Amino acid sequence: MSSRLYPLAAGNFAIGTGMFVTAGLLSPISADLEISRSAAGQLMTVFALAYAVLSPLLAALTVGMSRRTLLLLAMGVFVAGNVLTALAPTYPLVMLTRVVAAAGAAMFTPTSSAVANALTAPERRGRALALVMGGLSVSSAIGVPLGTWLGEAADWRATLWMVSALGVAGLIGVAVLVPDVRIEASGRLRERFAPLRERAVLAVMVTQLLVFAAGFSAYTYIGSLFDLPLPALLWAWGLGGVVGNLLGGRLTDAYGPRRMIFIGLGAATVFMALIPVANLSLPVALVWGFLWGGVGWLIAPAQQFRTVTTVPGNVSIGLGLLSSAQYFGLFVAGLAGGAALEAYGRVGVVVLSTGLGLAALVFTLITYRKAAATPSSGSVAERAPA
Repeated sequence: MSSRLYPLAAGNFAIGTGMFVTAGLLSPISADLEISRSAAGQLMTVFALAYAVLSPLLAALTVGMSRRTLLLLAMGVFVAGNVLTALAPTYPLVMLTRVVAAAGAAMFTPTSSAVANALTAPERRGRALALVMGGLSVSSAIGVPLGTWLGEAADWRATLWMVSALGVAGLIGVAVLVPDVRIEASGRLRERFAPLRERAVLAVMVTQLLVFAAGFSAYTYIGSLFDLPLPALLWAWGLGGVVGNLLGGRLTDAYGPRRMIFIGLGAATVFMALIPVANLSLPVALVWGFLWGGVGWLIAPAQQFRTVTTVPGNVSIGLGLLSSAQYFGLFVAGLAGGAALEAYGRVGVVVLSTGLGLAALVFTLITYRKAAATPSSGSVAERAPA
């Protein structure tokens, strides 16, 4: 993989740490701001909703910018948002600053995928997308456990300062290594949603929404589902995610996205149903967390590859829509998971996440048309923007 892709992965590492670490900080945040744990979980919900709504709007507004300039602007906004979160004294202000951070993330992540796609040969695009988006999975293996430990040992605001420093490192990497890339796309908002008129594209997006709603309805409130050391469990999940993401990219290149999506979806749903079993002992939980993270992250590069092949003439727009669908799923997860936890406790969250996983699997089985998702490197190379 080209060294030009690593700063993109580093930026996503910072973004992933800043978003996912909220799940490990519910206790210190709720204690400091004098709110409930479910209310603290809504910080991720607000971040996700802001990302999903702002991503297409900001993409339309910044269409004329070079992708390198946009990446730098995006990471600067993300860093500013996290600095403001670390300084915000009240819950409403903390919520507002998460919107600022989400705006930066909404510009950076889909742009990083589009740039990786433009800089990479067709036969390596699955691995390139896995590398760039692997920053998110690596953040769950390293950044989130470290941030959770720091938040418990010192203060949750110290974790936000750590996230800000990671963002600065990603910004410097982009400035030094990422070349100037221009990708043609329409600035009209209506045209950015035009791919959704195609059933194949809409099916990809709904699958993405359901996948993330299922997984993160459990992950967001994982501290309330287990009686075991949380940093260790998050570390195991994240490490599995790194392995799954890397394998997912290679296996997607080798066998196509269809198999990876169904294998990942089916296995992840089983592991969510096994949460009560995983809570029996720490060794069982660590193995469970590693396997759940691994099979769950198999889906990410496959869904990206599926998007690229479904809308080869609008790659940047397609990846932006996929990213928005992902964060709408996180929004649903935060709201539904919090409601289930308040009303039915742990059992409610487990049933919810497993049910959403089954819904995602059934929906994808019904809607996934094999011909629309079979890898076709030549066609992607000819029609994708460069």
